[in-house]
Amino acid sequence: MKPDLAVEIAGIRMQNPVTTASGTFGYGFEYAKYVDLSRLGALTVKTITFDPRDGNPPPRIAETPSGMLNAVGLENPGVDRFITDVLPGLEELGIPVVVSIAGNTVEEYAALAERLDPAGGISAVEVNISCPNVKAGGIAFGTVPEMAAEVVKAVKAGFSRPVIAKLTPNVTDIRSIALAVAGAGADAISLINTLLGMSIDWRSRKPLLANVFGGLSGPAVKPVALRCVWQVFEAVSLPIIGMGGISSGADALEFILAGARAIAVGTANIVNPTAVTGVLDELEALLVQQGVRNVNELVGAAHR
Repeated sequence: MKPDLAVEIAGIRMQNPVTTASGTFGYGFEYAKYVDLSRLGALTVKTITFDPRDGNPPPRIAETPSGMLNAVGLENPGVDRFITDVLPGLEELGIPVVVSIAGNTVEEYAALAERLDPAGGISAVEVNISCPNVKAGGIAFGTVPEMAAEVVKAVKAGFSRPVIAKLTPNVTDIRSIALAVAGAGADAISLINTLLGMSIDWRSRKPLLANVFGGLSGPAVKPVALRCVWQVFEAVSLPIIGMGGISSGADALEFILAGARAIAVGTANIVNPTAVTGVLDELEALLVQQGVRNVNELVGAAHR
């Protein structure tokens, strides 16, 4: 008997717990010839900013042992072109669409929320709070509980559907950030975003990335991501979307057992364009093997 894979995140019904990690799957269309997008539990698209961005200068991606560094810099067409050129196609997929948003000020986040709210076809926004607050000297919003809460409050005020806070692992205590965004009204939490890292080209004796620093992702970050999911599950009662190094059904199951109600496949998509549906198939097979009738039975089960 096939297990029931349906889950619910902040009132959003997903046919299965598998989505994509923002920034690794484009807007979905780029992968449409490799993956049946209608099979996904939800589609999370790459981050949108209010104004168009060209991103950082190259080189902006570097391979590392068991992962990769990226300093793409949130390249995107801006919110207006996203609404007119991209969103209509996403509405036709018939699955929940989560739009990642980012800004350099609280006001930018609020403006994005207000601009996206009237648009159809958006199930939720995921607030990327790993961005630098230009008014606070460039410190990332997500590293200070009060700043993280301020952003979430601003987005909640302008957006009438679920708001998901995506947390950065580049903090001393991720539980304090989770408690802050929960208190500010976040409907769900996704974690983790990338770990800050760098690589040096010993031949040129210079940093390999033009931006010097980049976000580390891939299998190398999985133990950190699992630890964060575990801690946040114990700290707040909000549903969690877990991600960070997931490339197999077994990886996905570990995150679910740690407390994630849904999981996102990220860097694995860049290595293998069919990775996200491969993870889904493997997860279902493992549940059958384990005699699990409903995936929700396993959410946080490792804590019990």
